[in-house]
Parts: sequence; C-alpha cells; structure tokens
Amino acid sequence: MNSAFPTIALIGKYQSREIAESLLSLAAFLRQRGVEVLLEEATAAAVGANGYAVADYEAIGVRARLAVILGGDGTMLNAARSLARFDVPLVGINQGRLGFMTDIALGAMIESITALLEGKFSREQRFLLNAEVLRDGAAAYQTLALNDVVVNKGDIGRMIELEVKVDGELIHVLRADGLIVSTPTGSTAYALSANGPILHPAVPGIAIVPLCPHALSNRPITVNDSCTIDIALLPPHDARLHFDGQTRFDARAGDVVRIRRSHHNITLLHPPGYSYFAMLREKLHWSSTPRR
Repeated sequence: MNSAFPTIALIGKYQSREIAESLLSLAAFLRQRGVEVLLEEATAAAVGANGYAVADYEAIGVRARLAVILGGDGTMLNAARSLARFDVPLVGINQGRLGFMTDIALGAMIESITALLEGKFSREQRFLLNAEVLRDGAAAYQTLALNDVVVNKGDIGRMIELEVKVDGELIHVLRADGLIVSTPTGSTAYALSANGPILHPAVPGIAIVPLCPHALSNRPITVNDSCTIDIALLPPHDARLHFDGQTRFDARAGDVVRIRRSHHNITLLHPPGYSYFAMLREKLHWSSTPRR
C-alpha cells in the first residue's frame, strides 16, 4: 500500500530484550505494509538483522523518511542529536520510565504507527543548543544538546564560581554546585528537579537554572532563544560539562562555555489525540487524588 513514509528506520535501546521483541514485531508489521525497514547498526547488532537492511546514522539520514525510536527519552536524545542535521522526523515509543518525548505507549504501538502511515499525525519542532568550549580564545570542544548543557563541580567536594553573561552583559557571578542551561524540551528533565521552570515547547526561550547556589537570591531565569550565553569558569576550580547527560567534557579554569540556539531543529511526530498538557498531567501525576 502507499505510505506517507516508504522507508522507516528503527532505533532501539540495545540492552533490553523486551525492546528487541517489540522492535522486531514492528519491523515485521511495517514490512507487511510494504514499507522498507532500516535497522540502525548498533540496534541490529543487538537484536539481529533478521533479513532487514542495516544502516548507520549517516545512511538513515539520507534514506529514511521517518525514524521510530523504541526505548526511553535517553534513546531519543541520542538519535535526535545524530539525525538533527538530516531533518528526519522522529517518533518515540516509550519503553523507558517517564518518557516525555517517547509519547506512544507500547500497547498502542501498532495502532499509532498505522495512523502515522496513513498520514494522521501532527508535527512539532524542537530546537537544539550548540555548545562550544573556548580555551585561550580557540574552540576546544563543540557539540549539540537537545535537553540541556550542565556545568558542575565534577569530583571536587566544594562549590565552583561561574561568571554568567547573556549577549555580553553580566547576569551574575555564581557560587554554586553548577548551572543548567536548558531548552524547553529539557525543562522537564534535570532542570525541573533543580526547581527550574517548565517551558512549553512553543516558547522561544532558554532556561538558566543554578544548582544549589550559595546565595538563595540566585533564581532561575529564562532568556530569549536568540541570546548567546557565556559561562566563564573562574579560577582556581575546574569543572565538568555534561550534554544531555550522555557526553561530557572536562573543562579547565579560565575556559568559557558558549551556548546558543543551533540552526538545527528536530521534528517530532505525534499520533492523533496527542496533548502536551495531558502528557504533563500523566507523567507528573498532576491529576492524582491526594493521599490521606
């Protein structure tokens, strides 16, 4: 049959036997519907190719019209960064814990994918952050983050000092365990646990959230997503940088972490009936009956 997505890539969390079974079941279903299936190479190594084409992220970006991610938000984050420059739409099937981005329940997998194949879906764009570490004025490291960039004290047992500027203007000199710079997507992740604001995905903002600041007057602040955020690591302390909680870089005193909105976006596809606020109510238990 004709499909809105003639070639679909499947990407799964490699360590889960349950995900392997679901992924191969979905692959068989798609093949029956006349869809060409690509298995991401690490996924295929874990679950077996089973006669399906195997592709790395480069090939997926060129050939696939949709990528379906089975796992949790961590699996989605890794796939999103890898595919951001190719503009391949992403769909998440949740087999993790909370699943703020992998919003299709496993029990609704076939029904939801059927709707997507029939063109019944909504599109939502999310922006990424470009993070660059400047050392003596030159770039020492560069990467993307969909959720957040975290500067923390690493292995030392005391606070670090950070000079935070937005578009060249000093915001504050912060003594704290660290700082989170978050997209709206990441506002329901680590930043939320640090009392940061929840930003609706349509809000063009970046949240700056202190981690355990020494001065209680240091509060989270949201700035426009067109801003450039510079975080200077004041001597004598080094710091550790984390990107989406998956990659890291050990920074030195004197380094500057420069963060701005990336020109790459990702597109999430949602099945009929998806609601961001309904997702928040479910995941954060906002509608639960109070316990007596």
